[in-house]
Amino acid sequence: MFAEGGFMQATQKLLHGELTEQIIGLFYAVYRVLGYGFLEKVYENALAYKLRQAGLRVVQQAPLTVFFEDVVVGEFLPTLWWRIRSFSN
Repeated sequence: MFAEGGFMQATQKLLHGELTEQIIGLFYAVYRVLGYGFLEKVYENALAYKLRQAGLRVVQQAPLTVFFEDVVVGEFLPTLWWRIRSFSN
């Protein structure tokens, strides 16, 4: 997708390089249409829509419990997240 600019070489070293490239490409697709100036929620909804359209299972604004040495140390509220694989694998 971004082979001309050298992006492919950088993502090939990532654990999930192809997925990373796909997500970045979808981000730019949203940005090219909407431009700048909207509140974050508009971009979040548009990107979530594009990610789902691409077949990714996306969750918006869902709290994640944060553990440190088996102790709950708080919650984190990411804008978007998706599960790549099961944590049991």
